[in-house]
Amino acid sequence: MTPLQLLRELEPVAEQNLNRHLSMAKEWHPHDYVPWDEGRNFAEMDGIDWEPGQSRLSPLAKAAMVVNLLTEDNLPSYHRLISESFSRDRAWGEWVNRWTAEENRHGIVMRDYLVVTRGVDPVALEQARMVVMTQGVDNPTNTGDNGLLHGVAYVTFQELATRVSHRNTGKVCQDPVADRMLQRVAADENLHMVFYRNICGAALDLVPDDALDAITEIIRKFKMPGAGMPNFRRNSVLIAKHGIYDLRQHLEEVVQPVLRKWNIFERNDFGPRGERIREELGAFLEKMGKDVVRFEEQRDRALAREAARRA
Repeated sequence: MTPLQLLRELEPVAEQNLNRHLSMAKEWHPHDYVPWDEGRNFAEMDGIDWEPGQSRLSPLAKAAMVVNLLTEDNLPSYHRLISESFSRDRAWGEWVNRWTAEENRHGIVMRDYLVVTRGVDPVALEQARMVVMTQGVDNPTNTGDNGLLHGVAYVTFQELATRVSHRNTGKVCQDPVADRMLQRVAADENLHMVFYRNICGAALDLVPDDALDAITEIIRKFKMPGAGMPNFRRNSVLIAKHGIYDLRQHLEEVVQPVLRKWNIFERNDFGPRGERIREELGAFLEKMGKDVVRFEEQRDRALAREAARRA
C-alpha cells in the first residue's frame, strides 16, 4: 500500500475516533487552574522581579515543570510534522487542528501557573522558550522517516509518556493547585494517546508487517522531543533519578501496555518478515528489562551516596 492509499483506507477510522474523542473530551479553561490571587500579592512587592525564595517548588519539581513546559512549547513544530505525516484534508485535518488547539492549553496553563506563583525565574523561562522554539523539532521519531506509520507509532508512545510525566510531576510539586492542573493536562494527553493508538492498531490490521517494522524502530530509537532544550541532560537525569519518568516507567507503563493492546505477541497475521521483526522486538524488550535493573542498581547507589553526604 502506498502512503496515500493507507491514508485513504484509514480515514474512516480517523473520523470514527475523532467523533469518539469529541464525545469524551471535557471543556476546560486554563484560567480556572491558576491561583491569580498569588500573582496580585507578588505584584505589590515593588522592585522584585523574582528571587528563589518566592518559589515553593523543590528543585526536582522545578526541573520537571520546566522540561514539561518547554516540551509543550514546541507545538508549532509538532503541528507541522503531524499535518505532514497525516494530511490537512477532511477528518485528518480536523483532528490535527483540534489536537493542536487542545495541546496549546497545556503550555498556557503551565506557564501562567509558574509565573503567577513565582515557581521559577520568569526571565530565564522566557529565554529558554526562545531557544527551544528557535531550534524547533525536526522528525522526533529519530528514524529518518516522518511517514504515517512511524509518525503515528511515535505519538502513541510519546503521548502516553507525557501523561505519565505530567501526572508524576503534579505529585512531586506538593501543591494541590499544581497537582489538579497537571491531572487535567494528563487527562488530555491520555485521550490523545487513545486516538493515535487506535489509528496505529488499524494500520496493523491493514499492513501488519510494515506497521510492526515502524513500531519496532520507534521503540528501539525512542527519545522524548526535548533533547535540545537548555539543561536538558541535567534535568532529565534528575527526573529519572527521582522516579518522575525513568526506564522502568517507560517500559512498564508506556511500551508494554500499548503492545498488549495491539496484541503484538498474540496475533497471527504477520508474514515471514513480520515474524522476524517480532522476534527482534522481543529480544530488545528483554534487553530493556535487564537495563532497567542495571539502571535502578546504579540509581540506588547514587542516592545512598547522596544521603550519606547529607548525614
